[in-house]
Amino acid sequence: MNWEQIFNNTRLGEEHKASNTGIARNDYQRDFDRIIFSSPFRRLQNKTQVLPFPESDYVRNRLTHSLEAGSVGRSLGTIVGNEMYKKHDLLRHLQISPHDFGAVVGAACIAHDIGNPPFGHAGEDAISSFFIENESHSILKDLSNEQLEDLKNFEGNAAGFRLLAQSLPKQTSLEGGLGLTYLTYATFTKYPKPSLPDLKKTGISFLKKYGIFQSELDLFERIANSLNLKKFRDCKNVWHRHPFAYLVEAADDICYRIVDFEDGFNLGIIPFETIEGLFLEILKEVWKINEKKYAKIFDQKSKIAYLRAKVINHLIFKVSQIFINNETQIFNGEFHDSLIDHIQEEETLRKIEKISIEEIYQYKSVLKIEAAGFRVLPELLDLFIKAYKNPTHPKYRGIKKILPEQYTDLDITKKQSDYINILNITMFIAGMTDKYAINLYKNINGIELPSY
Repeated sequence: MNWEQIFNNTRLGEEHKASNTGIARNDYQRDFDRIIFSSPFRRLQNKTQVLPFPESDYVRNRLTHSLEAGSVGRSLGTIVGNEMYKKHDLLRHLQISPHDFGAVVGAACIAHDIGNPPFGHAGEDAISSFFIENESHSILKDLSNEQLEDLKNFEGNAAGFRLLAQSLPKQTSLEGGLGLTYLTYATFTKYPKPSLPDLKKTGISFLKKYGIFQSELDLFERIANSLNLKKFRDCKNVWHRHPFAYLVEAADDICYRIVDFEDGFNLGIIPFETIEGLFLEILKEVWKINEKKYAKIFDQKSKIAYLRAKVINHLIFKVSQIFINNETQIFNGEFHDSLIDHIQEEETLRKIEKISIEEIYQYKSVLKIEAAGFRVLPELLDLFIKAYKNPTHPKYRGIKKILPEQYTDLDITKKQSDYINILNITMFIAGMTDKYAINLYKNINGIELPSY
């Protein structure tokens, strides 16, 4: 890879247009703005991060988590950018500044959860379980193994790429979805591979999941070729990550481990002594310069908020240094771990993650809502897919009309494949907020009638 290819500001769907970057905003800031004003991003405000339907305003949802990850990612990118700017004269010649690094990583970070379905990661499992249990259904019989795997192993990362890069059925004149730069799409894609082949057993961080549905493979290949992303070994449709994707992953890792833990404390799940002790363990190298100020804070929530801020700042600099120290390996496709795995504080972070899994993510109210998701999402899928296949049946005529206008191009008589139509229905349901999915389920089943 070289810097001319790494900073590719070509826009998807606008490949033949010249860049119109002005003084006020660069191309990657424009990407940030396009994402933040999009409907899928706005819907994150009612999608689960830690606890579904939290009563406390202190608890994050997917929207606040994404904004916080964007802030951390911007800092990571800018710090790395400053070092790259010092080392590589070509960046000055190309008029690329350290802030361009921060802008593109920040843009990808705010979008990193945009494809997540209702009910958190349990929503992915609920959608997958529906297709696993109905694998022999006639509607799926013509799907290839790869297409079927997209549904049986539904992945929010791939759904996010589709939302960002693919226009909805009724918008066929708008090619390229949000029309972001190739660089932002590549930076967003932490897992640059389709659902098959399954390469989890390699232990390589960017192969533990997948990030591209079969429907977007050609689009991603166009982006990968333009950015000269290396192929992984001899796998036809598997690429090495763009270097900046490591920073997106790190921003998410920092935020969900530290901030979810803070939410656990604010909800009364994690004792003060536990969270304080682990945060202080992370800060032991730099604690002397913070100790006096911390001693002047009296209430526990303010103490933890102070420590959380210092911990995130400390981890940002530690992770940035790992990227800088391993620049050559990362750019050559020879770095196969998460950046956060290489910092000295990794052992403490694993302790935090273990407690979060056992105490927060397994909290009774979380498990109850996740169980509800396994009832709500598969039943909605079943209903809308039957309506797609039986559009004139009295039971389903009205159901099909519930689909938003953008999706009403679904028609059994059209030339679109079953795979694309089923994927569109699945994306519609995955795009719902937690509250909307539950309310629609109640309305359709006569549990609670809608108000007019």
